[in-house]
Amino acid sequence: MIRYDWTLSEVREIYHRPLLSLIMEAAAVHRQFHKPGQVQTCTLLSIKTGGCPEDCAYCAQSVRYQTGVQVHRLLDVEVVVEAARQAKEAGATRFCMGAAWREVRNNRDFERVLEMVRRVRALGLEVCATLGMLTPEQALALKEAGLTAYNHNLDTSESYYSKVITTRKYEDRLHTLAAARAAGLRLCSGGILGLGESDEDRIALLHTLATMQPHPESVPINALVPIEGTPLADAEPPSVWEIVRAIATARILMPQSMIRLAAGRERLSPAEQALCFVAGANSIFLGEKLLTAPNAAPTEDARLFTLLGIEPLPAFAETLHE
Repeated sequence: MIRYDWTLSEVREIYHRPLLSLIMEAAAVHRQFHKPGQVQTCTLLSIKTGGCPEDCAYCAQSVRYQTGVQVHRLLDVEVVVEAARQAKEAGATRFCMGAAWREVRNNRDFERVLEMVRRVRALGLEVCATLGMLTPEQALALKEAGLTAYNHNLDTSESYYSKVITTRKYEDRLHTLAAARAAGLRLCSGGILGLGESDEDRIALLHTLATMQPHPESVPINALVPIEGTPLADAEPPSVWEIVRAIATARILMPQSMIRLAAGRERLSPAEQALCFVAGANSIFLGEKLLTAPNAAPTEDARLFTLLGIEPLPAFAETLHE
């Protein structure tokens, strides 16, 4: 049964269950709604890097911090299409494009992004984009160009949000998600563990996601990758146990969603990643970079898939049950 009426106390009770019991229940839910051993494989490309006016305390791409990230303007369409083609050959079924913008503007750059979407979709890949805040009209234009999903993470709880970002409000994030949903786009929205938040903040974040109707089709669980030069450079990344607890809770609350083991995966051993898959994760990023953060090496992922008997989820498989 898919529920959208979870109470905060119910989410809290699930989150704080003994870890082994929580993992076993999440695994049972996962087997009910998904094929075990099948994992969605995504590739994320930064199509415009750095120079962002936002002050997200974890981000290497903010103009407010000296992080050493090389700024580059929006890539040419052909460069992006070739990267997508290579990603498909490497086994990716979803191609995600990220631009370090505060918001989308109606200009030639947006027209170029729309062309990128059309061309990448023509390769037979799912196409996701994360471009900052969207208007309903821009969301509709992306949908008409062939975009599959829009990524816009909530990052943390509403009450903790201002401790991490002051240049926009939590409700701005929710408005963008609502615009994307209204346009018929699938949602990709999750959070980041390790921002200095409490367990209660993590519970509140999961509650917000789990009470959206419908749930986001993709829920990335990111672990902070501390970046030198940012305010969170010295923050302690979450332990594998914290990551697993968040994944398992998300799986129970949002049974049909793809739960993505995202940023920070490169720090986890094969055994720790396997535990995340058992707890309900069924989506990862391939490739050595996630925008500007490191990711697991392709050869390591190939060995991991062989070892665990994992097979990639076919493109557009999320829509087969509809």
